[in-house]
Amino acid sequence: MQALRPGSILRALRAVASGGPTDATHALATAGSALEAARNEARVRLFEFDIEATEGAARAGTVRLPHGAVRTPAFMPVGTQATVKTLAPEEVKALGADIMLSNTYHLFLRPGADVVETMGGLHGFMGWDRPILTDSGGFQVFSLAKTNEIREDGVVFQSHIDGTRHLFTAERVMEIQRALGADVIMAFDDCPPGQATRERALAANERTIRWLERSAERFERFAEEDDSAGQTDGRGRGGRGGGAPLQTLLPIIQGAAYPDLRVASARAIRDVRDWSGFAIGGLSVGESKPVMYAMLETLESELPREKPRYLMGVGYPDDIIECVRRGIDLFDCVAPTRNGRNGTAWIEGDGQVNVKAARFTTDARPLDPDCDCHTCRTYTRAYIRHLFVAGEVLGLRLVSYHNVRFLVRLAERCRAALLEGRFESFAGDWLERWREGRSARMAATDSSYGSRQTGD
Repeated sequence: MQALRPGSILRALRAVASGGPTDATHALATAGSALEAARNEARVRLFEFDIEATEGAARAGTVRLPHGAVRTPAFMPVGTQATVKTLAPEEVKALGADIMLSNTYHLFLRPGADVVETMGGLHGFMGWDRPILTDSGGFQVFSLAKTNEIREDGVVFQSHIDGTRHLFTAERVMEIQRALGADVIMAFDDCPPGQATRERALAANERTIRWLERSAERFERFAEEDDSAGQTDGRGRGGRGGGAPLQTLLPIIQGAAYPDLRVASARAIRDVRDWSGFAIGGLSVGESKPVMYAMLETLESELPREKPRYLMGVGYPDDIIECVRRGIDLFDCVAPTRNGRNGTAWIEGDGQVNVKAARFTTDARPLDPDCDCHTCRTYTRAYIRHLFVAGEVLGLRLVSYHNVRFLVRLAERCRAALLEGRFESFAGDWLERWREGRSARMAATDSSYGSRQTGD
């Protein structure tokens, strides 16, 4: 059955103005039935979340989206510029990823949303047939651009590529993400730094809510515009049938490191409308890990249990375990490929390891003996070290491949443990091994540990 659109409902309501009491009653009844049917079908076709197991705040579930199902907890590899650095889309799929993330800011600047739309949206452009989520670009606008001017209507920022100046408004960001065609898109938000003053954090909260209301209003108008244009089949844009993309808009909770502001943000967002899920932003941006965990604990009881929670920009291995414990379902982070390109690998028994270390010169063991990825089943530590020392690109690919699989598999193992009722036991044992294996010397080689990255 085709989804009913708000435009159909509006046409029914217009009959009230032109008919008598009987016509008006019939039109209102039709509109009410259409609205309820549209709501029910949209929930199924656009975004559906089923919880299959819980243990404390942790849960295992499935998010169903237009391009497929996402098994949670899930790590989303980051394809900032429509590519996960050094990896082909089919390789990312082979690594077990159900969903990928791309970045609105970067794709707006290059190649441009119009180019992506013409090429069939992100799915057609990059040859990826599974779900995609695009972030709003708010984090990048506030952290990557050399200069920016925050105004009530939006943010004027300077491109990091060529210095040109652009304006992102809540409405414009919706239009860009519409053109990109992802399954899930994010509202435009004001993302303050982790050490923001209370005054700055409060201003960001209030501005984010105002921008959220405008984002939602523009997003809701898409459906009526599609109905008027006859684009009701939900197929991909551009050369893939001409239909409008089926998308779900999610809000972003802000509040920096202030528990009361986090609660206020969550409550204000819930007052705007009934959302399909919630994203938590502004963490892993300079605050300590204990502070980040405390913010999640504060929010856990404020968010509807039946809706998925997405923690933006967080994806170090121990963070995934700790945050699943605190009710998080979805994660993303550029660290797997950024670390991989710099010769840093995650190894379960050793923690975070520099593969260029001299101790690996004649080490014949797999990179990670416990990993099931192609890198670890095929190549030795000695060979991978040689590739980095010799400046061979293959080394970057092999470690990036392993690191992405490490996080995807870690989320899979969390899910399996939850389904089997042994998550706390698994989490405690895993964290103990991880922390014992990660020596102080190894930790010192990665100064970015625990901080959200701006792009990959």
